[in-house]
Amino acid sequence: MSHQKNIEQTKKPVKAVRTLSGRVVSNKMHKTITVTIERQVSHPLYGKFIRRRTKLHVHDETNECKQGDLVLIQECRPLSKTKSWRMVKVLERALEVA
Repeated sequence: MSHQKNIEQTKKPVKAVRTLSGRVVSNKMHKTITVTIERQVSHPLYGKFIRRRTKLHVHDETNECKQGDLVLIQECRPLSKTKSWRMVKVLERALEVA
């Protein structure tokens, strides 16, 4: 009985998985895309909102993303030196210009 209580007490809480959405900037690498995440931050002195950009390398297992797509990405274990995010799904396809 007490053994069961010890197991329940030692269980770690499940960590919330970080997800973000952004635009695909490049898909020239094999199974890797570059995604730009845009955010707005307030200037510390003037209070004006400024756009800040972060570029991340994201794992795309099926090579389905194209440049301009809006994708949902999720943080994961490091897959390479610069890649620790994986693509969950494509939210919006880029318009084809022909």
